[in-house]
Amino acid sequence: MMCIRWKLALALAVCSCCPRSAWPQAGNQEQAANYAEAGQKALAAGRYAEARQNFEELEKLAPGVAEVHATLAAIYFKLREYELAVREVRSAQQLKPSLPRLESLLGLSLSELGQFQKALPRLEKGFKQTTDADTRRMCGLQLLRAYSGLGRDSDAVETALALNKLYPDDPEVLYHTGRIFGNYAYIVMMKLHDSAPNSIWMLQAQGEANEAQKDYDSALVAFNHVMALEPRRAGIHFRMGRVYLARFRNSQKPEDRDSARREFQAELEVDPSNGNAAYELANMAAEDNNFDEARKRFESLIARFPDFEQALVGLGGVYLQSQEAAQAVVPLQRATRLDASDEVAWYRLAQAERAAGHPDEAQKAIQTFRTLHASSSTANKPPLANEVTPQQLDPGAQP
Repeated sequence: MMCIRWKLALALAVCSCCPRSAWPQAGNQEQAANYAEAGQKALAAGRYAEARQNFEELEKLAPGVAEVHATLAAIYFKLREYELAVREVRSAQQLKPSLPRLESLLGLSLSELGQFQKALPRLEKGFKQTTDADTRRMCGLQLLRAYSGLGRDSDAVETALALNKLYPDDPEVLYHTGRIFGNYAYIVMMKLHDSAPNSIWMLQAQGEANEAQKDYDSALVAFNHVMALEPRRAGIHFRMGRVYLARFRNSQKPEDRDSARREFQAELEVDPSNGNAAYELANMAAEDNNFDEARKRFESLIARFPDFEQALVGLGGVYLQSQEAAQAVVPLQRATRLDASDEVAWYRLAQAERAAGHPDEAQKAIQTFRTLHASSSTANKPPLANEVTPQQLDPGAQP
């Protein structure tokens, strides 16, 4: 069962807004008013069982009042008595079809009962046409459940994307949409496995999955199988190089780093346009203090890809290490414009500006660096599996 927060402030008119002609006559009027008042107070306080008792008694006295049925439907939904909620919605609709949000509430209740086909048109209308954000949110979340239950996975993904756009910081939305994305990815991978279990694509998917799980040995086995089937397949040598680098960070075995270098070089032989492989080789040269080679590689890379932000930061670092700080200013300024959250770029820019005789610009850059460095959301961000190795702060860097 999907747990969805339901706000009982439905804007469904409750009994105090009903026409007086609908109330019971004479002596029962005062009793009905007491039930209505007590029920509304219980609702406002979140005492739904107490509210239920009062509105059920009120319904006996005023069975012809649509708002009483509508309010009871909302209470039953909150108490997860969905069959009763459906019954009360239908009673309210017969008495007053114009009451707002009844169709949405009916769709939500039917979905909770697993009657997805009946719920679907009501949920779709509530999600796409209503102007009430809370109703739209709940209908969207139930749509995920209904589409999944009906095997309409692509519709579930489309709705999940829309929900994320509408409610980007809602933890419940993020939880449920994340499950939809994960489930869809699993389904697609299972289809790939069933339709082509020994294909290059399946082997590549296995390698990437193993890499993501840090099972580096298994990743290399899968990627080597790919290369055995298609020796000049673009991108695989690069992925293998990244796996060797990741394993080197754990093992510190020089042979892993050497293997990474060979794989990046092999990738460029297969695909000379692979800028990521070229970047990794330039970065490794810089790490080895081979600044002439690193500078040539970075400059060649940036000539082809002028907006390669990490390469610009890398080149700036090489200029600084080579005592050519004045030349570092331009690429580092460009890097900070491309990614204003890159603390390494700002730190190196501060060094370059200071060495170039620009104290004011250096102060601004170091202040930006300090602000970013103090933020846990930007400091020490780990690289993702499909990114290049990020530039790192020098060991002696001081905030």
